[in-house]
Amino acid sequence: MPAPAPSATLAAEQHHLLESRSALQRMREHTAGLTATGGDRVSTEHLKQVLHRRMKALEDDPGVPLFFGRLDYATDLGAERDETLYVGRRHVTGEAGGEPLVIDWRAGMALPFYQARVGEPMRVRRRRRFGFSSGRLTAFEDEDLVRSPAAEVEAAASAILESEIERPRTGPMRDIVATIQPEQDTIVRARLDQSLCVQGAPGTGKTAVGLHRAAYLLYAYREQLARSGVLVVGPNDSFLSYIADVLPALGEIDATQATVGSLVSGATGIAVRGQEPAPAAVVKGDARMAEVLRRAVWGHLGHATEALVVPRGAYQWRVGAYLAEEVLVELRDRGVRYEAGRAMLPQRLAHQVLLRMEASGDSPDDRVQNAVARSRPVRAYAEQLWPALDPAKLVLRLLTDADLLARCAEGLLDADEQQLVLMPTKARTVAAARFTLADVVLVDEVADLLHRTPSLGHVVLDEAQDLSPMMLRAVGRRASTGSVTVLGDLAQATTPWATRSWRESLGHLGQPDAVVEELVAGFRVPGAVIDYAARLLPRIAPSLTPPHSVRRSRGELDLRAAADPAAAVVTAVRSALAAEGTVGVIVPDAVVPVVRTALTAAGVVFELLGEQAQGFESRVDLVPATLAKGLEFDHVVLLEPAGIVAGEPDRVTGLRRLYVCLTRAVSSLVVVHGEPLPEELDA
Repeated sequence: MPAPAPSATLAAEQHHLLESRSALQRMREHTAGLTATGGDRVSTEHLKQVLHRRMKALEDDPGVPLFFGRLDYATDLGAERDETLYVGRRHVTGEAGGEPLVIDWRAGMALPFYQARVGEPMRVRRRRRFGFSSGRLTAFEDEDLVRSPAAEVEAAASAILESEIERPRTGPMRDIVATIQPEQDTIVRARLDQSLCVQGAPGTGKTAVGLHRAAYLLYAYREQLARSGVLVVGPNDSFLSYIADVLPALGEIDATQATVGSLVSGATGIAVRGQEPAPAAVVKGDARMAEVLRRAVWGHLGHATEALVVPRGAYQWRVGAYLAEEVLVELRDRGVRYEAGRAMLPQRLAHQVLLRMEASGDSPDDRVQNAVARSRPVRAYAEQLWPALDPAKLVLRLLTDADLLARCAEGLLDADEQQLVLMPTKARTVAAARFTLADVVLVDEVADLLHRTPSLGHVVLDEAQDLSPMMLRAVGRRASTGSVTVLGDLAQATTPWATRSWRESLGHLGQPDAVVEELVAGFRVPGAVIDYAARLLPRIAPSLTPPHSVRRSRGELDLRAAADPAAAVVTAVRSALAAEGTVGVIVPDAVVPVVRTALTAAGVVFELLGEQAQGFESRVDLVPATLAKGLEFDHVVLLEPAGIVAGEPDRVTGLRRLYVCLTRAVSSLVVVHGEPLPEELDA
């Protein structure tokens, strides 16, 4: 029988798409018709939340295809039966208990879509990719996985895959489930108990890989993570707005997103209200501060110099000072948290009293011990030995009392470093103090010394290279019994306290055994752009493998010297708007007002990143260089590379910032400069 004509095949696949959409609608209507009734009010509310999440997961976006691939399993290749499976963003079933119309991309049966290849077909004869436009199927490509290996090179390039990777984007970041590559898929599907660190060059999809790993884990370990939770930590609020739609688009709404700042502020109740010079922040972020704080906390323990006397009835029971000191030392050396030891001390002292009662012939029970532990003499004695502490008050004292700091930092921080750590102006109360982010991270550390921070099941940490050791500790304790996916690029490290070694960072996170993976194949940044930016690598990260673009299109790179740079930026933006896609205007922070005025005068509609909550609804975004990290635009107009470099405290950091900004383009990059280009780019 002859193969069906492409038009007939396309029509049949379009029919399957319409049938799948109808089935998804029926699934949603069925869920909407369910009534949440539990055994009590709490159970009922829990069921309502379950139904709400289920409804959200079944939402259909007509502009997004329900499936993007198809697998034809064959029994002669080892499959249990000959069957066709469509791979999409969620599972769709025609009838209850019936065959699936679409299988979730995370299911085991979907694995060959990402991993099968000639010579290893994984029981699949044919892999089909679909092209879509506005949610409607427009094309398909078939890949014969049992063809001769000699034909593999010829068929390696997929026009549909390349078109999807290079498709102009509008709005926030979108998922990449249709284009995940084998090396990315291996990371995405790693076990929950495996912590990973992904060193990814620009355009390698490391952020998308991290988010899809979170979606995969929520699918594969749903029951476990429903209890323990998943957290995504990003560098700033603009970045979180940019990635906010990815997990919901994949049917996952249970992951929490935060910055380090919002994470520690939410946990401690202390808002970040101040800033400090970089040298002070570097010292406060140093791992040595953990020991300084530990000394500050445990240095509050007293010494038993007098006996404990407990009146009870006609008797007075006496516990010698040396015995009370032994109890104190034993609790301290157990390694418990400060508040846990403080709670146990009255009971331990009461037990000593009971031993004396028993020695006198009495027979006290647990009720007597509890009563003794709650008695005023025991509580007062215990309070004197083991006083209550408040994390924020303790950090405020430490940063304003030079003598206390000197005692706690002896042998750790020198005199100059101690002077840097001290607050320039003393605040009498926590409410009056202008805590910086570094300060609030210290408060969070003290809070963990007092009470163990609850651990989540998994934490995804993006742009991790920019976090100080103390910030890494703050994130790491949120995964003390879970796992992490660390994402970053050492070449894009732009903070004075940035890491120089992933192994060192993983140690601070408490995940020293995490596997480090490196992604160097760029799918988003075109070759001309990545090669130009890579000129900086010998200076900023000589140990890294230079990235390369796998795209056939080299993209567009245009260097424009201009007497009036602001006017040249406007011209470049207008030219970019003539093409499809988003436009990012990346400029040194110091000249944002000048460019903003020029764009406004020219009638260009744009959003200024960092000014308010970002919706990424405008085609043009004006981006201060310090906020560009993690973002992508189809077209980038970059102003004054030398100014971006000069905006940082040292040249290497400035060149790293420039590297970040140069690699935000997906299709074209226009570099406008009035000043000479940095010599590293002119090489």
